[in-house]
Amino acid sequence: VGVAYFIPFLWLVITSLKPLGQVFTMPLTWLPHPVLWSNYPDALNHPGFPFLRLLGNSLYYAILSTIGVVIASAMAAYAFARIPFRGRGVLFGITLGTMMIPGVVTMIPTYLIFKWLNWVGSYRPLIIPSYGGAAFYIFMLRQFMMTLPWELSDAARVDGASEAHILLRIMLPLMKPALLVVVIFNFMGCWNDFFGPLIYLNSSDLYPLSMGLYSFLTRSQRSWHLLMAAAMVITTPLVTIFFLAQRQFIEGITFSGIKG
Repeated sequence: VGVAYFIPFLWLVITSLKPLGQVFTMPLTWLPHPVLWSNYPDALNHPGFPFLRLLGNSLYYAILSTIGVVIASAMAAYAFARIPFRGRGVLFGITLGTMMIPGVVTMIPTYLIFKWLNWVGSYRPLIIPSYGGAAFYIFMLRQFMMTLPWELSDAARVDGASEAHILLRIMLPLMKPALLVVVIFNFMGCWNDFFGPLIYLNSSDLYPLSMGLYSFLTRSQRSWHLLMAAAMVITTPLVTIFFLAQRQFIEGITFSGIKG
């Protein structure tokens, strides 16, 4: 199964190094001849693909959104896991229930709200909602917090520590694997997000890499080798991040209670 999922990525790498005339040859050309490393600088310097601007937009979107969702989700998860209050179970159930609502159901009402706020045409509809947290991340972080010893927070309360102090100084340092999972998931989601920018951004100057790649496709339909090179450049950071953080990623999933 792993090999089957790897074949499209392998084909992406091979095609990014081919001359244009070998992209659609039959039978398939698995080994490019010659190998054109120049496809990469040609793609990045193509007038239809302003790479540096697109990269800056993607980093702006992904980093700010990830910071917001980590902070808000950790705070909400701590409240659901460690602070007893009336209606906690009901509120947590409602939070989980929001994951069952298809995005297409709320898409138009959400768009109308952001249009009324005059946010359409900027990154605010894509970033600011992240500072309210995300139901899946709240659930995952809560499950991780439930595995931590209660004696740690109880001892801190006896010493007079506030809930904010317990969260910042005790819980978050112990939750690094789970927080890293949230960072990776959300960063990847924002980096690859196409639908959100397509709806809310109406200026090419604000396009992230995903939209820039689509624009490159529509403007240069015959330059498939350069398109694959650009796609490879966009994919490489995510693959690198995953392999560098693989151990912490697996540990965070394992101890958060989300087990296959």
